[in-house]
Amino acid sequence: MKILRIFLFIIFFYSFSISASPIKVVNQLENTEDELKVLDNTSVVYCSVKDLARVLSTTIYENIEREKLVLYLGEHRVKISAGTSFLVIDDIVYQIPSPAIIVEGDIYLPTTALFQILHDTVLPTISYIVENNELVIIPTEYNVQSIQVDEKVNGTIVRVKTLKKFKKREISVFLHKNGWFYLTIQGAVADSNNILKTDTRGIVKKISMDQLEGSLQLAFFLRSDIERHEFYQNKKTKEIVITLWAPLSKSVARIKEVKSQWEIDTIVLDAGHGGKDPGTVGKYGTKEKTVVLDVVKRIGRLLTKNTNMNVVYTRDEDVFIPLWQRTKMANENNGKIFISVHANGNRNRKAHGFETYLLRPGKTQDAIDIAAEENAAIKYEESRNGKYEELTHEGLILATMAQSMFMKESESLAGQIQHELNKELKSPNRGVKQAGFYVLIGASMPNVLLEVGFLTNPDEEKKLRTAEYRQKIANAVYRAIIEFKKSREFVMAEG
Repeated sequence: MKILRIFLFIIFFYSFSISASPIKVVNQLENTEDELKVLDNTSVVYCSVKDLARVLSTTIYENIEREKLVLYLGEHRVKISAGTSFLVIDDIVYQIPSPAIIVEGDIYLPTTALFQILHDTVLPTISYIVENNELVIIPTEYNVQSIQVDEKVNGTIVRVKTLKKFKKREISVFLHKNGWFYLTIQGAVADSNNILKTDTRGIVKKISMDQLEGSLQLAFFLRSDIERHEFYQNKKTKEIVITLWAPLSKSVARIKEVKSQWEIDTIVLDAGHGGKDPGTVGKYGTKEKTVVLDVVKRIGRLLTKNTNMNVVYTRDEDVFIPLWQRTKMANENNGKIFISVHANGNRNRKAHGFETYLLRPGKTQDAIDIAAEENAAIKYEESRNGKYEELTHEGLILATMAQSMFMKESESLAGQIQHELNKELKSPNRGVKQAGFYVLIGASMPNVLLEVGFLTNPDEEKKLRTAEYRQKIANAVYRAIIEFKKSREFVMAEG
């Protein structure tokens, strides 16, 4: 075989007396010019594969021993072997009119045939003008920009973003038994960089593309079988939307899995303070830790009696629990709602009413003061070991960003609690507010902090001392949880 290659090289190198000029490379995309090295003394123009890789700014793999080169163009591989009349592009064989020649570790190919094959398969942006001995790289007018893959409980939706409205007859789809789903679009040219960066999920495991002459073929490798598929082109957005329906049995399994993740089946109730930390103490000696523990137990009893939900207490007796452990307990028990219950205090003895807080930077001085008062519980912790960073504005923003996916639901829960308390109590509704509470940081679920009233207001303290008033609070919070659960599960069912 090696003798044959030497023989072919001698024939091509010495039998002709053509002195070939380098190929001029005009890159209209970057507005530059270059030259591509060619062989002298050959009957047809042969160009250097290594130099072509340099001109195209692409990667090349060399196997000198086996006299092979592999040119990487995007996700495509062009395999070239010395002494053969074939190119292999992504496992498809293409014939060239003359065999490849190896000279000093570089392989040369017949230029016209090479560029025509590359243009028709993986590089539609190049064009070789024979009469000018010129290779032109043109900017491509892409009309297919990107792909978005969305996983749903009953299948996967693929959105192909296009810049033009294609006619129905120009679009075709085909599901092959080998597990690939093909979308072919006549007259389409794709931005391969964007396409190949697509995040895959759901049924779609892998995406590849082939820029063919006059058409684009997108291929989607599927993780599993599909029951059926549909597609249409959105008139407004121009995107081609493909729906891949999962088999019914798998859809049911997926729905159950999603429901198990998002169904509200565990409520974590946190009674503030406790043990050596009494919290706010009223004029008549009423301790915050006692009031809120009683309210939390009343809420828990209602939930246990009337629902199938699991109730988790961060404390169910008069003990001290560090703030950081409370959300840790909620996360470890796979809680779906976290409600921390407190009673307020204020230097202004006339301040009264109920309010619910979200974890965000405080907007008012009152909110900042209340958070500071509740956060002061950390002074009772024997060893903090850096668990609490000072809640500067920047630090609190970072903490809220980490929990941002639950913020809308937390707002909804807080609003529902205020609404139900407003119906039950004659005390002022002070609304939904925001402040930086340590006890809410790290909760991987909708979370709020409820202030049921002001122990520093003598009249409100008297109310909070009574079992009847505490039961009213518990009734309202219980109803808020039930309504929140209904609304969330309705959205989940619709989605």
